[in-house]
Amino acid sequence: MSSQISLITFLSIHHLLFAEEILKKENYSVQILPLPSGINSFCTKGLAFDADKEKDVQKILYRNNIAVEGFHRLTQKREISEALNQVPSKLIYLNNAATSFPKPKSVYQAVRESFKIGSSPQRSQDLAGDRILYDARKSLAKLFHLDRFYQIIFTFNATDSLNLALLGFLKPGDHLITSSLEHNSVIRPLLYLKKKGISFTKILTTPEGKINLKEIERSLRKNTKLFVFTHASNVIGTLLPIEEIGEIAKKHKIIFLLDAAQTAGSYPIDLSRLNIDLLAFTGHKSLFGLPGTGGLIIREGINLTPLRFGGTGSQTKDENQPEVLPDKYESGTPNLPGIIGLSQGIEFILKEGLLKVRKKEIFLTETFLSGLRKIKDIVLYGPEDSSQQMPVISFNLKGYSPSEVGALLERKYGIISRAGLHCSPWAHQTVGTYPSGTVRFSPGYFNTEEEIDALVNSLKELTKKVFRV
Repeated sequence: MSSQISLITFLSIHHLLFAEEILKKENYSVQILPLPSGINSFCTKGLAFDADKEKDVQKILYRNNIAVEGFHRLTQKREISEALNQVPSKLIYLNNAATSFPKPKSVYQAVRESFKIGSSPQRSQDLAGDRILYDARKSLAKLFHLDRFYQIIFTFNATDSLNLALLGFLKPGDHLITSSLEHNSVIRPLLYLKKKGISFTKILTTPEGKINLKEIERSLRKNTKLFVFTHASNVIGTLLPIEEIGEIAKKHKIIFLLDAAQTAGSYPIDLSRLNIDLLAFTGHKSLFGLPGTGGLIIREGINLTPLRFGGTGSQTKDENQPEVLPDKYESGTPNLPGIIGLSQGIEFILKEGLLKVRKKEIFLTETFLSGLRKIKDIVLYGPEDSSQQMPVISFNLKGYSPSEVGALLERKYGIISRAGLHCSPWAHQTVGTYPSGTVRFSPGYFNTEEEIDALVNSLKELTKKVFRV
């Protein structure tokens, strides 16, 4: 059976949830649904309701200043509604490229204990808080092979780090080189800087993520000041040849900024050997820390203009911003519980061994890819050689939109993925999946072979049934 419904799309997931709450209070029957094929939106989900109520709903939403993108009429098949109303008894988390879960037990324990510490770094008579920051920097220095740990600046996440590096280094008239695999954390700052007189060249990779190193050299200009490249694509997982890119940067005396959001903690990174001048990382992914933590490593001799000015707890007599690192870039009270968790996550990695982590993730990736290649309706994207890939796998299933696959896997089978454009429109344009995107799975260190098998079996089942809007 089917019925005519209206599906609202929104400019933001926050406005979708706000609309759901408002309409339920007005006694409207609404349901959040994945977007079907043919409807592309800023949000991968929409809000469905009886099409006969559309005019009344429009008035309510506009009256509440809800950021509506559009209204769409469509016929809904009952099967998908019933499937999405199921509550799975167990969840399999495979979205580690967004944030890692679960964390090591030691991280949870350390964060709980942190609330018993009454100390604020550089703002307390005792040194408990200062020692926590000191120890966390030492752990990071060991992981990244650094001698001077004060080069490590704590930030809120990789986006914060990239903004500090890009906006703090570049000046009007400068030129930089980047790739077509970058995340919006690079794209949006670059488009902002373009309005300020800073130009950039985007090197197009192949759909598999291979980059032409000669094209990088051909794109050099007299005013080229910076390279900014992702270490690995968050869409297809391809590892870029950063050692070779670093050699080009060193040869031409160009500053090299690396976005290591997808690799820090699960892939070896030696800043000195790779000629990396600036390294942006996040704490909540492969480093097993909490959201709200990250960092920027700044090679000695590089001067960035801070994005934040204010209290550091140091050099208070001087009304000007301190020049000493890390204080110069760390204004404001730090996220002590988050940094404690990050420190424990790094210690877990160092204890387990980075190569052991990498080996486990390669095994899970190969297991999943092997299963996917046996399903005839799967369209797979990314490199053929999984050793050149982080555990990030993107695909589409014929007959379904990415949003439908993601929603059905979650509600019917309890499997958590991410569908859509993954904050990387350039990458999807490169791969050929723009604007609908892909379904992305990203296994982590704590996933098992049995969970991967369950995912493959679920996808096989989806190919035999019609759960479409």
